[in-house]
Amino acid sequence: MFFSSFADLWRIIVVGFFAYLSLILVLRIAGKRTLSKMNAFDLVVTVALGSILATILLNKKVPLFDGITAFATLSFLQFIVAWLSTRSKTFSKFVKSQPQLLYFKGEYLIQSMKKERITENEILQATRSQGVLSMKDVEAVVLESDGSLSILKKTQEETKLTLRNVRM
Repeated sequence: MFFSSFADLWRIIVVGFFAYLSLILVLRIAGKRTLSKMNAFDLVVTVALGSILATILLNKKVPLFDGITAFATLSFLQFIVAWLSTRSKTFSKFVKSQPQLLYFKGEYLIQSMKKERITENEILQATRSQGVLSMKDVEAVVLESDGSLSILKKTQEETKLTLRNVRM
């Protein structure tokens, strides 16, 4: 229950070492985007890479080279999706979500908040985490495509923001 054999432990150590080196190599070849906070697709690929690593380590029936092939396949597919996204607006819109304006010039945009399933409390929490004490100091709040909330503070000079330069 707590210990099967030294051979099993030795296998995990050896396979783990080579699987980890392979993962690092694949990630270096795939580029920074593979682990970046870009969109839901990138997150799924990153989680899948972790799942593959765990499977290689713990499942004796999965050979190391099968796992390395899985790493390379996922990274290659992500590369193709990123490549297509930069060359096709239609494909990019399919894969990536667009930023959404949630608050503008003193008003919560209720329809946008409902669509994105964001509550007023979540917006208030995000503003507090940015050191903003009052919504009177906020010009706009945008839900970014990576799921984070951007807080656009009013400036001392009262820079004029318009819906045109805040909407994405």
